[in-house]
Amino acid sequence: MEKKYNDLIGDMLEKSGEKDNFNFKGKGKPLPKEYLEMDTFQRFQKIAKDAGYLPHWLKLQKEISNLVHSCQTEKEVEVINEKIREYNKSCPPQFQKSLVSFNGLENSKKVWSNL
Repeated sequence: MEKKYNDLIGDMLEKSGEKDNFNFKGKGKPLPKEYLEMDTFQRFQKIAKDAGYLPHWLKLQKEISNLVHSCQTEKEVEVINEKIREYNKSCPPQFQKSLVSFNGLENSKKVWSNL
């Protein structure tokens, strides 16, 4: 046994005659300057935004806003409040909103219209 380890990929390349036939000099494109300026999370956010991704809580925010503006009954207020509870669990703390009441619907329309 002449090798102390198994090099499966190296063995496969050697058998195919490609072991020393790789030339990578000058290949590929350089990384963009902005790629090196951002951390991993910032790059992810940019890629997600460019792809049209919306976080769940932002989708809920738009849905709740539409529901508040079209609300007519107390039963609809209960549905809205369930959505607000779900929204508050998933959004950043500074964006959390209070529940809606049927009597305070006009005030809630103002709160939810700024979104």
